[in-house]
Amino acid sequence: MQRPVVVGRPVPSRILLIGQAPGDKEPILGRPFAWTAGKTLFRWLQSALDWDEETVRSRIYFAAVCRCFPGKGPRGGDRVPNEREIQECSSWLRREFELLRPELVLPVGRLAISQFLPFDSLADVVGKCWKLEFNGGTQDFIPLPHPSGASTWHRTEPGKTLLENSLRLIAGHPAIRSEASVEEQSNRLFSQKATRRL
Repeated sequence: MQRPVVVGRPVPSRILLIGQAPGDKEPILGRPFAWTAGKTLFRWLQSALDWDEETVRSRIYFAAVCRCFPGKGPRGGDRVPNEREIQECSSWLRREFELLRPELVLPVGRLAISQFLPFDSLADVVGKCWKLEFNGGTQDFIPLPHPSGASTWHRTEPGKTLLENSLRLIAGHPAIRSEASVEEQSNRLFSQKATRRL
């Protein structure tokens, strides 16, 4: 694992998005999903929620199975973290669940999904909402495929339809509506105070 540790903003959200691990660009740019896969992920969320990247980052807490770039694999591409590395980073994720008590969890990609759901094929888990117990709480989990450009799963059937199903479930989830409502209320209050000063 190569430092520095990459973390998202300190957003007090009830929505938790969990990636695999940072790529080689994220430590330089200082935020998760900062490169090609991130562009695809934010495009998906924009289409489902009508939230741009800035809005997503301000309303959803970003976590990861591993917090440091694991390095390149022997055949190129980013190396998947091994069991020891996953175990060494697991306390971070458990603590985030304790602090945030999320209502909605969005595991992105095989590694993140497999931390919560056993499965053989992405088609078994993507496109559905799962109510699961983790770390003392019960949350809704809506898995997403990894948005990597190297993966064709989300661009071909059944992946394409299952991704659309997941995005529909996310858009209709009460935690999403609640986050949007809180920000809208805050904006209205700010606007009212500004108007009174004028």
